[in-house]
This record gives sequence, C-alpha cells and structure tokens, in this order.
Amino acid sequence: MKKVSLLLVVLAGIWFTACQKNSESLDPQTEAGDFETVVESAARYAVLTDSVTVGKCKGKLTEVATADLPAAVTAYIDSAYAGSEIKYAAKDQSGKIVVAITLADGTVKGLFFDANGAFKAELKQHVHKAKLTKIEASALPANVTGYITSNYAGAEIKLAGTNDTGEYYVGILVDEKVKVLLFNADGSFNKELEKPVGRGHKRH
Repeated sequence: MKKVSLLLVVLAGIWFTACQKNSESLDPQTEAGDFETVVESAARYAVLTDSVTVGKCKGKLTEVATADLPAAVTAYIDSAYAGSEIKYAAKDQSGKIVVAITLADGTVKGLFFDANGAFKAELKQHVHKAKLTKIEASALPANVTGYITSNYAGAEIKLAGTNDTGEYYVGILVDEKVKVLLFNADGSFNKELEKPVGRGHKRH
C-alpha cells in the first residue's frame, strides 16, 4: 500500500508540474514580457523603415545581441546616453550598425554607426515611430478590433499602444503565442511584426 501511495504522490506531482508549465505558456506576462515586447517591436520597425537606415544601409538588416555589438558602439552609448536601454540593434551586409535606445526619461533615439563602430547620425523619423503610449484595448478603433476578430480566430488583445504618428501596435494572444500587429492611423491593417529576438539591456 505504501508503494502504491508513493507512486500516486509522484504521479500527482508530475501532473501538477506539467499543468503549471502549460498554464505558464498561456500567461501573457511570460510570452509577451508585458508591454516591453510591443515597445521593442515598435523600435525594431522604426529602425527598419527610417529614412537614414533605408538610405545608408546596404541589404537586409540582421539583428544582433547587445553583447555582440562592438565595444566602440556600447562605449559611445554609455558616454553620450548614460542610463539608456538598448531596445534593438542590427547590422547590414557591409557591417554598418543601427541601434534603438530608450533614455531614462522615456525619450527614444535611433543611432547609426559605421562598420568600425564610429557614431555617424541619429535616425530622423525613429522618435515618432518608436515612442509608444500605452492604451487600453477598449480605446482601439472598431476596425482594429474587427480585423483581429475576423483574421485571428480566438485571439485575445493583451497589449496596445500608439505612436506619435497615430499608428497602433497591438499585442494579441492566439494559439498560445503572442503576436504584435501594426495598424495605420486610420485603423487599417498594416502588417504583422516580427518579435525581437532578445530583450533590451540597460546601459550603465
């Protein structure tokens, strides 16, 4: 009897642990990393579409981890933008680097460096596209929520924000995964954004 009871306890423990892990996969805090996921997606998209990036970078940008950035880049950011947090970084095919950062006061910047890590310019349109103001799902236009209902069956709106140009970034939970959607200022669908590979890192 004792052996049977012990087996039942072990099996119950395994079942409980499995259930906990499964429920965690549904938790938007685990999947989305709260509003930061939407913010980082906005930073990424703002970098990719900024006029400086489009004009000076060659070919597709490849995301890089903060730890893999040249020392000259991180040293410049530490010095010129103390206390900032890197939200997104990428290189083009020639080695040129773009970095999206958020300052301690919430100001956003997009920075452009050459292949040697020397600072060249701030991205012109980045601030307007990347800085998000969090809003409630109930504040989204009807055509935004209608599009999500029609095209993402069973989706639940978890996170939403709008930028300085009026575009909407919406984080939804569907099929146990978080997706970030971009809508134009008039509420029409723009595109589904790629989630950043890594999280931002504070600079000290």
